[in-house]
Amino acid sequence: MRFSDDYLREIAERNPIEEVVGEYVALTKRSGINIFGLCPFHGEKTPSFSVCPSRGIYHCFGCGKGGSVINFIMEIEHLDFPEAVEFLAKRAGMPLPERGDDPRAALKSRLYDLNRDAARWFYSQLATPAGAAAADYMARRQISPRTAKNFGLGFAPDSWDALTNAMKALGYSERELTEAGLVKRGKRGGVYDTFRNRLMFPVIDQRGSVIAFSGRILGDGEPKYLNSPETPVFSKSRSLFGINLAKKTKAGYMILVEGNVDVVSLHQAGFDSAVASLGTSLTGEQAQLLSRYTKKVVLCYDADGAGQKAAKRAIPLLDRLGLEVRVVTVPGAKDPDEFIKARGAEAFRVLIEESAGGVEYSLATAAAGLDLGSDKDKVAYLKAAADIISTLPDTVSREVYALRVAEQCSVQPDAVRAAVNDARKRRSNRARRAEERENTRPEQRVNKATPGVSFGNIPSARAEQALLAAFSVRPDLLDKGPDPEAFSSPELRNIYEAMRRTSAAGAEINAVTLTPYLSPEEARIYSSLLNAFPTRPDTAEAAIADCMARMDETLSAGDGDLMRVAQRKRNKFDTIKGDGNG
Repeated sequence: MRFSDDYLREIAERNPIEEVVGEYVALTKRSGINIFGLCPFHGEKTPSFSVCPSRGIYHCFGCGKGGSVINFIMEIEHLDFPEAVEFLAKRAGMPLPERGDDPRAALKSRLYDLNRDAARWFYSQLATPAGAAAADYMARRQISPRTAKNFGLGFAPDSWDALTNAMKALGYSERELTEAGLVKRGKRGGVYDTFRNRLMFPVIDQRGSVIAFSGRILGDGEPKYLNSPETPVFSKSRSLFGINLAKKTKAGYMILVEGNVDVVSLHQAGFDSAVASLGTSLTGEQAQLLSRYTKKVVLCYDADGAGQKAAKRAIPLLDRLGLEVRVVTVPGAKDPDEFIKARGAEAFRVLIEESAGGVEYSLATAAAGLDLGSDKDKVAYLKAAADIISTLPDTVSREVYALRVAEQCSVQPDAVRAAVNDARKRRSNRARRAEERENTRPEQRVNKATPGVSFGNIPSARAEQALLAAFSVRPDLLDKGPDPEAFSSPELRNIYEAMRRTSAAGAEINAVTLTPYLSPEEARIYSSLLNAFPTRPDTAEAAIADCMARMDETLSAGDGDLMRVAQRKRNKFDTIKGDGNG
C-alpha cells in the first residue's frame, strides 16, 4: 500500500519520535542532539538506545536496531508498515488511510476477522449437546461460566469439518482457513479441521485481537495441548496467553506460569496479572513484552524438573531487562491451579509475598541434592554459585551473595570473592576472544559502524556508507551521484535507489519518507549510517566527491592508496562544485 509523502510527513509531525518512544522507554539522559534510555529490544543496564528528534530517528548502539517512528512502532508492536501507519494515525487523531489493494494488509485483516468469528463459534458450541464434554471438564476444573466467558473459552466438536463448514458459510475461503491454521490440507487435496474434541483457549494479543488458539484434548489422544501454527498474525515466541487481561492489572507485578488452565485459575482466584508462554520456555521477545507492563515478574512454574529448568532459563532473560524477579515454589502441589484448589487463594498470596529472589532460587537449585558437609559437594556448589553470582551486574549484589555463600559453606569470604572474580574473567575472556575472532574478518571490521551490511568490495565499503550519509544532508546532489551498480553492497544500493526515487518525486528525504521503500533491516542500516558518519551540509559536497572517487578507484587500488587516489580524482567532480547548488 502506497501512502503519499505528505501523509507520511504529517504522521511524523503529529507523532514526534521522542514522544512516541517515550511512551515505551524512559528517556532520561541527553547527550548532544540525542536522548538516551534503556533499549526496549534487548537487555542492558547502561542506556545505549538513542533518539534524535531533529533527524526523526532512533538507533541502539547495542543491538543496532533503528529507523523512523514508523519503524519503531512496527518493531515494538509487531505490526507491518500499513498497520503501523494506522496505529500512529489513530494516536494523532488523523483520518485513517484507505487500506487500498495491499494484499498482505488485506489478508491479515481477514485473518483477524476469521479468528474472531471462529472464537465466537467455538464459544457457541459450549451450549450444544456435543459441548457437554467441555462443560463437564470445566466443572471438574472449577472454571466458572463467568470465567469461561471472560477468556472466551469454547469447544471444538469431534468433527472433521464442522468449523470449516461454519466459516465457509460466513464467506471465508479454504485458503484463508489454511493461512489461519484452522484447517490442514489432507493427502487427497481437501481440508479438515485442525482442532477436534478440544476445549479451546483463544489467544488474544495486547491490542485485543484474536490471533491464534490453544486446544486441550478432552479424551485420549496426543498432543495434550495443541497450539495454532505460525501465521501472518501469530508468532508463538512473541505472544503470551492472557496478556490482554493481565496488562490491566494494578497488582504491581506479573505472574508467569506454564499452562493456560493455570492462568484461568489464577485470574478466577483474583490474581489478574497471570500470563503463560504457550507451552514453551520464555523467549526474549516475550520477556520484552512483559517489561512493557511491569517492573516485577513472579515466576510460578510447575514443581517438576522441567519447570525448574524453565525458571532457570527465564531468570537471566528477565534480569537483563532490569526486571525484579521473584520465584514461587509451590509446596505439596504440581502447579498453581492444584495448590489454589487445595489451600485457597490467600495461601497462594502468602507464597507470592514470601517468594525468593531469582538469585536465591538459582543458588538453592544449585545446592539441591548436594551434601554441603561433603568436601566434594561443597566444591561443586561453590563453583556453581560463583558462576551464578558472577552474572550479577553490580559490585554490591555480588558482595552480598558472596558473603551469604561463604557463610553457608563455612569458608572464607575471600575464597568466594576470588572464585566469582575468576568466573567473571573467564566470561570476559570468552567474550573478548569471540570479538577478536569476528574482528579478524575484514567484513566485520568494516561493519562495526553499520552491522548487517554485506560488501562485494571491502575497500569500497567505508566510502559507500559515508556517501549515503552525505547525500542525506545534501539530497540536491543526488542527480550527480554514481550509478546504483557502483555500490558493492546490495543493502546500500537499495537505500540509494530509495533516496533517488524519493528525491525524483519531489519529496523531502528523511527516515519517514524512505520507510515505505526500505525493509526493516535497511531502515536500521540507514539510521546507523546517520549516526556513524555525521556530515554537515557545508562539508557534504566535498565528502561526496571524495567518496565517489574512492568507490571509482578501489576496484584496482589498495587501501593505503585510497586517500591519495581520492585527492587526485577530485577534479573529475568539479561539475558538482560548479553547478550552483552548493
